[in-house]
Amino acid sequence: MITNDYLRSIRYLLNINEAKMIEIIQLSGKTITPVEMISFLKSEDEEGFVQCDDDTMAHFLDGLVFYKRGKDDSRPRAPFELPVTNNVVLKKLKVAFQLKEEDLHDILEAAGFKFGRSELSAFFRKKDHPNYRECGDQFLRNFFKGLNLKFQ
Repeated sequence: MITNDYLRSIRYLLNINEAKMIEIIQLSGKTITPVEMISFLKSEDEEGFVQCDDDTMAHFLDGLVFYKRGKDDSRPRAPFELPVTNNVVLKKLKVAFQLKEEDLHDILEAAGFKFGRSELSAFFRKKDHPNYRECGDQFLRNFFKGLNLKFQ
């Protein structure tokens, strides 16, 4: 999946417009124009499509956490994890929606996707951990599907 796919999926999940997405990005300190946001939300074969860069996506994901949970100014902000991978998106969504391990399994089960506990925890490990595992596109697509079923 490309970063633009993440943006479109989250937009659909939250049922928000471009202006709200711009506000979410601004919550983490970055400003983009409505024209930029519209071009990020277009599909690859549409005229005017622009690839969303990792920095903008990282700001959006952090802004999403602030949007869903509130901003805690008493704690220092964690540095962005770049490049934005499926694992990073999964971690940020888990934090933003305050999901526990059980919730993650329920979401995946709702999407018809069975996954073991140890396999799932491997996605949340640090990259240099021996049991770290890359999160694949199919897994993330099913996760978005399950989120939509749970929150719609």
